[in-house]
Amino acid sequence: MAASLPATLSHASNITQRKGPVPIPSLLQSPSSINSSTVSFSPFSSCTTTSSYSLSVGPRRRCSSKYQRLKRKGFHVECALGEPLKVMISGAPASGKGTQCSMIVEKYGLVHISTGDLLRAEVSSGTEIGKKAKEYMDSGKLVPDEIVTDMVVSRLSRQDARERGWLLDGYPRSYPQAQSLEKLNIRPDIYIVLDVPDEILIDRCIGRRLDPVTGKIYHIKNFPPENEEVARRLITRSDDTLEKVKSRLQTYKQNAEAILPNYLNLLNKIDGNRTREVIFQEIDSILKKVEENSSSSVQLAKTNGNSFTNFGVASSKSVSWRGIPTRLNNIPHSREIREYFYDDIRNSTRRAIEDKKTRLKVEINIPELNPDMDVYRIGTLMELVRELALSFADDGKRVKVCVQGSMGEGALAGIPLQLAGTRKILEFMDWGEYGAMGTFINIGAIGRDEVDEQDDMFILIAPQNAVGNCIIDDLQAMTDAAGSRPVILINPRLKDMPSSSGIMTTIGRDKRMEYAASFEICYYFRLLYYAGSFYPIMGALRMAYPKGYELFRRVDEPNGKEKYVIIAEFPEKPTATEINDAFAGRTRKKEKTAPGIWGFLSGIL
Repeated sequence: MAASLPATLSHASNITQRKGPVPIPSLLQSPSSINSSTVSFSPFSSCTTTSSYSLSVGPRRRCSSKYQRLKRKGFHVECALGEPLKVMISGAPASGKGTQCSMIVEKYGLVHISTGDLLRAEVSSGTEIGKKAKEYMDSGKLVPDEIVTDMVVSRLSRQDARERGWLLDGYPRSYPQAQSLEKLNIRPDIYIVLDVPDEILIDRCIGRRLDPVTGKIYHIKNFPPENEEVARRLITRSDDTLEKVKSRLQTYKQNAEAILPNYLNLLNKIDGNRTREVIFQEIDSILKKVEENSSSSVQLAKTNGNSFTNFGVASSKSVSWRGIPTRLNNIPHSREIREYFYDDIRNSTRRAIEDKKTRLKVEINIPELNPDMDVYRIGTLMELVRELALSFADDGKRVKVCVQGSMGEGALAGIPLQLAGTRKILEFMDWGEYGAMGTFINIGAIGRDEVDEQDDMFILIAPQNAVGNCIIDDLQAMTDAAGSRPVILINPRLKDMPSSSGIMTTIGRDKRMEYAASFEICYYFRLLYYAGSFYPIMGALRMAYPKGYELFRRVDEPNGKEKYVIIAEFPEKPTATEINDAFAGRTRKKEKTAPGIWGFLSGIL
């Protein structure tokens, strides 16, 4: 079949007339074939010459001012206004939950909502809900979930709770209660669980004593009475016997396990077997991060106007990052989402180069840039490269954009499937109205011979090994020839690909991996999913030079909205265990691995 270019790529103006990019079938394969296959055929051999397909490499009409964008209708990216905190806290009997609630309320001024207090208040006030609840209480029955939920919802709707935020203490207690809140779109910003070993909880309960005169609670070992007079009148509460404590603890565990799936992506598990001050210090740190991120979470909102947010900057060092866009599993990505990441990458890369960094790499795996997903789009990768290259060309830099050529010889010749057709696409893309292509932008391959004296920097598109073939030797020769000139790798895949003879897994592997690791990450973004799946998104890991790694949790909000909340920061790239520990809300213990339900993120990095 002839190697002809599809009609949709033959003229730049045709590209943007489509509603959204549609993947070219020949470029989309299963993850296994992307990782291990090579091709030696024309990249467009399976494409028709009709206008059925279009790539997301729309024309770049450059304005006179640096980074200025055209105004267009549709979506725009904006920052959400900060809202008051919404917190749920849970803990077994004697976990110290009441103490922490008091400290949280004192520090943050939240409205403390406890179902026990609500029941007593509604009954004493003689409200309609209180009368219904009293009927059940007087007959010795449990108050039904719907009555308790009505009380909670009524309290949450009051002005003080809406203005100051709320702390929901020990509710929901059961799966039906949690589902009732979900149906009403009532969700917290954070779900805190105080985790205390059973033996400690039992000791705390059976050692508790009540002063019937003052109502004060003591503990015979941990918090003894002030004097003998108080000690003589202390009594043991009827529900603090060993049998009843064990029964209550078992009930709590069953209920907690039932509601956990509703709040798994909001969960922060706190070690409650420490002093109250240390526990609160950790809770305080978490709540501060939630507050800080509430005003920087990013929403995608429709606009009736013709403008959209301009992320262009005069200086890369003046950029303030505005958060993670939402709905990243919606395919195709909107142009605004794509440009959002392009700007983030461009600013980080420019900062690194301004700091004299010369061996850099960018790693980003949003769905359209993740070759392990069937929605991978080569056009999105090309568009990213174009935006990055032209940003440096604006400064008068001569940029060589490089894509590796055929590897191997004879019948074994070919290139990784992920890169099939990239050279052809680069040649037919719109590189602006000012003649950048051929002057400030040139296209080349990977190797020593591709380095020309006039080149100021090099951008290499997804350099990667293939089965039985290694790109690293050519890559190293090229970087050696480039000397102090910057070389930027975009989504490299430089791990060894074993051949049938095992050559790449044995001979010189250590040196190859050492060279591959010599490139410094200037930008990293990875979505986090349950192990072995691509849904739902649990969070994201981001690094933008010169900062460290930031771990975000994706949080569902009422009315179908979502946001990303930062939960941890790392100076170096975190391990899967460190990420699991951060999602679980516990201090990492290096000698332990993430057990049980917290293994859901294992293997993501």
